[in-house]
Amino acid sequence: MKALILVGGFGTRLRPLTLSVPKPLVDFGNKPMILHQVMLNFLKDFEAKLGIKITCSQETEPLGTAGPLALARDKLIDDSGEPFFVLNSDVISEYPLKQMIAFHKSHGGEASIMVTKLDINYVRFVDFDGD
Repeated sequence: MKALILVGGFGTRLRPLTLSVPKPLVDFGNKPMILHQVMLNFLKDFEAKLGIKITCSQETEPLGTAGPLALARDKLIDDSGEPFFVLNSDVISEYPLKQMIAFHKSHGGEASIMVTKLDINYVRFVDFDGD
């Protein structure tokens, strides 16, 4: 399974915390948020222990969400056709990844997006009809 963790952007969802600190480094539970996704101090150890490969890249300028996807295309898409996840580093959640894969494969779509209900006063939301 492959995943892309997005750590760029301007951190607008976390303001005012991100006015002086990049969003991946905002403390959550006494450690920077990115460490909840990947323990940066132990990347090589985790690669070996978990049998995964971690590749880091840095944008020279903010490219939005689609930019990192384009930059990582050759790492994420191969002949296997296996789906991959795109996760935001500033969202802490226990994603139901196995159920998400099963849903995606059973519906045969190009992409599946997991959303959640939010307080309507929150300025960003997904509006949809049907399933």
